[in-house]
Amino acid sequence: MNEGPLSPNETRDLLARLAHMPKKWLGQNFLIDGNIVRKSLELGEVKAGETIVEVGPGLGTLTRTLLGAGVDLYAVEADRTMHFHLTESLLARFPQTFHLKEGDAVDFPRAGLVDPTDGSFKVIANLPYAISTPWMDAICAGPHPSLMVLMLQREAAERLTAEVGTGHWSAVTAQVHLAFEKIKVHPVPAQSFNPPPKVDSCLLVLRRRPDARRLSTRAREVARMLFTQRRKQVASAAKKLFPGAADVTAWLGELPRYGLTGLARPEAIPAEAWLTL
Repeated sequence: MNEGPLSPNETRDLLARLAHMPKKWLGQNFLIDGNIVRKSLELGEVKAGETIVEVGPGLGTLTRTLLGAGVDLYAVEADRTMHFHLTESLLARFPQTFHLKEGDAVDFPRAGLVDPTDGSFKVIANLPYAISTPWMDAICAGPHPSLMVLMLQREAAERLTAEVGTGHWSAVTAQVHLAFEKIKVHPVPAQSFNPPPKVDSCLLVLRRRPDARRLSTRAREVARMLFTQRRKQVASAAKKLFPGAADVTAWLGELPRYGLTGLARPEAIPAEAWLTL
């Protein structure tokens, strides 16, 4: 059997056989462009024997191409119909190399991959747009993949790779900056999907930095909370959100090292400054 991407006709026929209508709340826009599937593997520098994580495999067009390339694949799928289809169509044929989990990718960001270490795996995924931020937050908090090729809404890609001082700089963006460098953004037309989304999409390629760092649990908590008050000065916001917290007070005292004071707003604080928490 051909292990390449599903064609548009194969995708439509398969959806009909499964009596499945794409679910908007799950971000189900099924990829039907084989060139984009192959581009994902090319950008991911995929080699046989590598460990790959896939999020939201859906009908399996990327999944079967990855399995055909000889990788050890971990995938998490939230839709029960899709999970059943993948179990019947691919799990039975790749019992040693396909590890399929049913669940929410935010709860299982590495799709059940057990005890990975930094750089020991890659992520190649058509990421459901609605979960891009919380999923990335979870990825940055745990072991870092060596390389990621993510299908994203273009606006989401811009948010995740924004520069400090801009309106898109956020707690998650700071974490991405500490762990990864942006390698490439490859545009993907709406016609590459069934149904076509009403937003621009792209493949975002991120490579783990040689000196990749991660924020502490406390730093992530403080950053997230302060960014909910992003129009307020951090000192006044911190006083309200973390009254009497000695660690936050000490962190504010460190800001002059970065040319800032407590009068700064969260979007002005560079990623490195959060590491002192």
